[in-house]
Amino acid sequence: MAEKTYTVSGMSCGHCAESITEEVVEVAGRTGVDVDVPAGRVTVTGEALGDAAVRAAIVEEGFEVTGAASAMPA
Repeated sequence: MAEKTYTVSGMSCGHCAESITEEVVEVAGRTGVDVDVPAGRVTVTGEALGDAAVRAAIVEEGFEVTGAASAMPA
């Protein structure tokens, strides 16, 4: 299982976290999503995560992925 953390700008509240979570849970291969609004990070876990798909899901909700994904084995 892999874990990727994305730096995301524009998040300011719990609703932001909910909307990102709702969109990212639809990404194939995803097993978990954690949104840390104060830190500006979204961490996604799963098998064979498509980086472009995760980024697209975040952008679809109106946020900007400002940093490269950092990948770590989970």
